[in-house]
Amino acid sequence: MVVKKAGLWKIDGVEVKRTSTSSSVKCLCPPLDMSTPSGLDLAHLLPPTTLTRLAQDWLAEDVTHFDPAGMCVGAGPQTATLLCKEPGSVLAGVPFFNAVFGVLGCQVDWLYPEGAELGPEQVTRVAVVHGPARNILLGERSALNCLARASGIATRGRQLASVARKAAWKGSVAGTRKTTPGFRLVEKYAMLVGGVATHRCDLSSLVMLKDNHVWACGGIAQAVQDVRQVCGFSSKIEVECRSEDEGREAARAGADIVMLDNFTPQTLHTVARTLKQDFPSVLIEASGGITPETLSAFFSPSVDIISLGCITQGCPVVDFSLKIQCPQRSHSGTARRENGVPCGTVDDHGITTVPSGPPAARRDFAF
Repeated sequence: MVVKKAGLWKIDGVEVKRTSTSSSVKCLCPPLDMSTPSGLDLAHLLPPTTLTRLAQDWLAEDVTHFDPAGMCVGAGPQTATLLCKEPGSVLAGVPFFNAVFGVLGCQVDWLYPEGAELGPEQVTRVAVVHGPARNILLGERSALNCLARASGIATRGRQLASVARKAAWKGSVAGTRKTTPGFRLVEKYAMLVGGVATHRCDLSSLVMLKDNHVWACGGIAQAVQDVRQVCGFSSKIEVECRSEDEGREAARAGADIVMLDNFTPQTLHTVARTLKQDFPSVLIEASGGITPETLSAFFSPSVDIISLGCITQGCPVVDFSLKIQCPQRSHSGTARRENGVPCGTVDDHGITTVPSGPPAARRDFAF
């Protein structure tokens, strides 16, 4: 339930104060249960110029020349309600949603802060978008795609982080570079909202020598020596290893991180323990074939990082929709008429249902 009074929103018993900008809210309750430090606004990681460029690119991809559907609805003021239809989902992607509608001159009022777990209702009102009808509809799909994908990743990340926390494991659950081309920033940002580590963001962020690098270079020691000459002190070097011997070679060569790839849990625990004993400053990462169902089997005091490609690959999206409302609601819940034409019924979620029969006025359709 949402109640407005004196500049405050009370959402399900929690007071939320609107900030000076309409596209964000500030919660007056304790910080959300996330592994990110309390008080940090993750949206400040994203340069405004980058958000604007991404939004413009997405919109340009969706409308290559004319927008006939936008022409038919016109530029009259409209209000649309953002709905989430999957209880328990973690809200993520707010800055990207805001950027799309910001480029189009629309205003977004959020009823929940980013990182909130939505529900428990089957349908939850999440935000309200105000602006010209054609601009709302122009940005609808791009904005929803960002939110659906980011929220899906954040939801999975939150679930995995919760498993680690309940097991009292002190390491980091991390994603991988297995992201959607052109959409990596959204997906890496969603990992942070979900409370898991991003791992490296790109090839320049951390040197990772995989099996192909080692084979092409002639060996682990040579590969580490070569890259150390160019990356210097400012970049860490990680080596993908398939055995304890390779892990030892990588550690002796000066690798900062040894990735034990595709090990069974039992073998992983044994090898990680012996490597830590001999090379206590080296970080140990477990990777390869780890799933949400098997994650807990890989927890070990000697393992510092567990990375999972499934945080992004094959991750379900969250079902959001954006529904334009009629300008006025019927107090009786029955279909309202305007100029003698049925306008439709607006339910408690802001969804307009247009009755069958004579065509409704076009500005009143639930687009």
